[in-house]
Amino acid sequence: MREGQRKNIFVIGLDDANLPTLQAVPHADRYRFHRLLSIAELQEGEVSVPDLLDRARTVLDAHDGSVDAIVGYWDFPVSILVPLLGKEYGVRTTSLESVVKCEHKYWSRLEQQKVIDEYPRFGRVDLDGEDPRPPEGVHFPMWLKPALAYSSELAFGVSDTAEFREAVEAVRKGIGRVGRPFDAVLDLLDLPPEMEGVGGQVCLAEEAMTGIQVAVEGYVYEGEVSVYGVLDSINYPGSPCFLRHQYPSTLPAPVIRKLHDVSARTIRQIGMDSATFSIEYFYDPKTAAVSLLEINPRHSQSHAELFDYVDGAPNHHRMISLALGEDPSLPGGRGPYKMAAKWYYRWFGDGTVHGIPSPERIAAIERAIPGVRIDMVPEEGQKLSTVSQQDSYSYEVAHIFTGADDEDGLRRKFDRCVAALGLTFDDTEPGGHGKNPA
Repeated sequence: MREGQRKNIFVIGLDDANLPTLQAVPHADRYRFHRLLSIAELQEGEVSVPDLLDRARTVLDAHDGSVDAIVGYWDFPVSILVPLLGKEYGVRTTSLESVVKCEHKYWSRLEQQKVIDEYPRFGRVDLDGEDPRPPEGVHFPMWLKPALAYSSELAFGVSDTAEFREAVEAVRKGIGRVGRPFDAVLDLLDLPPEMEGVGGQVCLAEEAMTGIQVAVEGYVYEGEVSVYGVLDSINYPGSPCFLRHQYPSTLPAPVIRKLHDVSARTIRQIGMDSATFSIEYFYDPKTAAVSLLEINPRHSQSHAELFDYVDGAPNHHRMISLALGEDPSLPGGRGPYKMAAKWYYRWFGDGTVHGIPSPERIAAIERAIPGVRIDMVPEEGQKLSTVSQQDSYSYEVAHIFTGADDEDGLRRKFDRCVAALGLTFDDTEPGGHGKNPA
């Protein structure tokens, strides 16, 4: 295919880890991928949406050729920049309002209330009061979280009033970094009466959900909602932190059907179109109940290898096809493995990491163990608490992707990778352990 015939795909926050999976989508020879803003620009320090828009415009306006699609697979501000820039440059995206209805956790709950019953009791927390208390009718244990945050940043599980007040203080100090720029985005929309005066710097309290965590991946094409994958999310024992995401889900067929139905009703209410989505749930095997945790107005880039291992194509394919106005459907089960997992190699306590392998060493490990891929998170000698985008309870050291024909095969490959990495840690505070307890 001649260079001039290739579609120019601008990827907001294109990173080195995702470039290989983007280049592995069907018909990748038809596309040219361009980086539009770096991860550092998008996620570090105070976020300024107008500044990011200006930087993106500079790149797009200087491009000598067509702008055929603008896509992204990260949360705010990437999720917001996609529809804003898409409208400006005349490319296909879902609406800004539909994205904000997902990203703003409180508004999202209000929309869910209109069409489903599968959500926890929730309410707003008064961050300005001298004696902060849980919202009326919301009981311990519960989670406190800003309406908008990166990953699990500023999300706290609390079991009593003392822990509640400590969490409120932490949220107060950190909520403005993302909340202030989100206020400016809300100003661009005609808000419904129930959202008047709420703003972007609001804290939500939700009763804790229990059971098995599940992720639903899907898309909307020409107004039709489709679910193409359900994944199990398995935590470290006794911890709220992910040990692995596993595809496909092992839940019973009736539960899978219910997840499809709840997802479709919710996404139709949100009003998404020409877009991918990822919804996280809890399933309680004792009661067979499902409860919606949160909606992400994008597909999960961290699952791309899993779909490639099992279905024969990364889920980035759907994002690209939708942005180009093409049908994103693909047959499943055409990959080399029956199952796949993304593992989180974690350290539960602050420390300094040593023995980070070189890219050549990582490539050698991947060659020696077929069906694995390793992405390191910290750098050599880095103190883990200085690594950005970590949750409140642990530190991610590596992401390890494995493909196999059963769960035992997935686990064996993960254990071999951890041993081959040979990382060591200097503890700077008690509680650190790098060997996973799985």
